[in-house]
Amino acid sequence: MTDFHHALRSLKVWDTELPGFDPAGAPPEPLPLFHDWFTAAVAAGQTEPHTLSLATVDEDGRPDVRTVMLHDADARGWHFASHATSAKGRQLAARPEAALGFYWPVQGRQVRIRGHVAVGTPEEAYEDLHARSTGALAAALVGRQSELLDSPETLAEASAEAWRRAGEEPDAQAPTWTLYVVEPAEVEFFQGDGQRRHLRLRYRRTADGWTRELLWP
Repeated sequence: MTDFHHALRSLKVWDTELPGFDPAGAPPEPLPLFHDWFTAAVAAGQTEPHTLSLATVDEDGRPDVRTVMLHDADARGWHFASHATSAKGRQLAARPEAALGFYWPVQGRQVRIRGHVAVGTPEEAYEDLHARSTGALAAALVGRQSELLDSPETLAEASAEAWRRAGEEPDAQAPTWTLYVVEPAEVEFFQGDGQRRHLRLRYRRTADGWTRELLWP
């Protein structure tokens, strides 16, 4: 057995006490439950609970996934931001559908979201960017996300200039910075169980609102 396989087989899953979950007591819409689970993950000490996997599809129909940060979750949907010229920005422009995945192992919980992706206004993108840190602004000002890079030195030079500009111009614009909102058609909540009796509650949007249904694990 290689070191990789030995390490892989030695890992434990949810080596902690997991919270209970009663689907019968879940709210009629998914957003309040997401807010509750998110704040519970923060209180439980989950590392970076605001990070999520974002899946899109490219022009050839091949799935693509990466980790991004949640910027908000409200009645409109789940918010994240990126450059419109990035790979995900181009993919979303061509096919504005996405899937999101949150995983909070400290509580054995997952949340999955699928839906149409709407684009926020330039004003919303500006407010989103400038509500964040100087480092976030500097990173946005570097731009050129997903383009080919000739060397780390080129990146270091561009980053240094972006940091200088962000410090001197805190209201600087990043023209391609875009706010995206995933408008949910489906939201699934997964609660892990030590006996593998995992609970899965799915919300599906219908013409009359939301319907709730349990799924086999």
